[in-house]
Amino acid sequence: MSNEVPDVSKLSVHSGTATPASQRSSSFISTNETVKTPFDHCPPECKPLATPRLTADQTTKYQQLFDTVSKWPGLPISTTDKTNQPLSESERMWLTRECLLRYLRATTWVVANAERRLQETLIWRREYGVETLTPEHISPENETGKQVILGYDNNARPCLYLNPGKQNTKKSERQIQHLVYMLERVVDMMEPGQEMTALLINFKGSTGGGSPSVAQGRQVMSILQGHYPERLGRACIADLPWFINAFFKLISPFIDPVTKEKMVFNADLRQHVPPTQLDSAYGGDVQFKYDHAVYWPALNKICAERREKYQERWVKSGKHIGEYEAYLRGGDQVSVGQETKEVVAEANGA
Repeated sequence: MSNEVPDVSKLSVHSGTATPASQRSSSFISTNETVKTPFDHCPPECKPLATPRLTADQTTKYQQLFDTVSKWPGLPISTTDKTNQPLSESERMWLTRECLLRYLRATTWVVANAERRLQETLIWRREYGVETLTPEHISPENETGKQVILGYDNNARPCLYLNPGKQNTKKSERQIQHLVYMLERVVDMMEPGQEMTALLINFKGSTGGGSPSVAQGRQVMSILQGHYPERLGRACIADLPWFINAFFKLISPFIDPVTKEKMVFNADLRQHVPPTQLDSAYGGDVQFKYDHAVYWPALNKICAERREKYQERWVKSGKHIGEYEAYLRGGDQVSVGQETKEVVAEANGA
């Protein structure tokens, strides 16, 4: 897997044609069905990669970060308003065990740096209004299906398709908000034991006028790398025209080495995503057709239901910072509250 941005003249062309799709939301479909909605669950044959056990040193550093974060009196409202504001319940819920570990890994286990970056992200989320972005506000950006969440890859990562050739709006901040909104929704679609997404990007049909500016590219990379660390599992990129190839070369200095290692160009996507989970336009068997009136409300309904259950579990377990995401997503993992009760009971000889 190369991390070099390829010369467009040497790229192979992966062709595909979108075909009709069904309104039934399911992960288990016939290849003859027409699909118009996201799959609501990951199929059992797709398994998340095993999470390595923490070393003794990593466990100590996690505990140090957890202890520090748990004692935060609050954070500035924004980068310009330094007034301290207590963490909201949704912010406390966001600070899961896995979230703290993602930031530790992203900072090579330097606790002070992980704490600083966590604070920066929470302030950015407040300032950017991540939790206040609504389906109605974002809807015009997705009317052509230029971003689609559909299916899961071999390692149970939900797939986020980016289709720049379907660009339908002029450059604006809402285009960036659109990407942030879809990143939040792809996180909603993660199953227990999964922390990452697969990006499938096809530039077929892209025009120079609709391509992002270097400033937008830098902003997007800053958001992805700064505020969604350890969330990218794989980025498969296809059909790069010359002007996008040049764009990648311009923003390449702003892409960190870890992210570059996860980028693959013109790969056979059937090797990364089961054909029954992959859009036929990308070489799969899923006969997907984007119908905004059907897909958009279906996606938002599924995600809202998942967020509601996630929050219900967090409240039921005691609203702990450092809660397990696998528990919150409905997996077999016991909650932090239940784990604490079991430890106390064992200590008391119960």
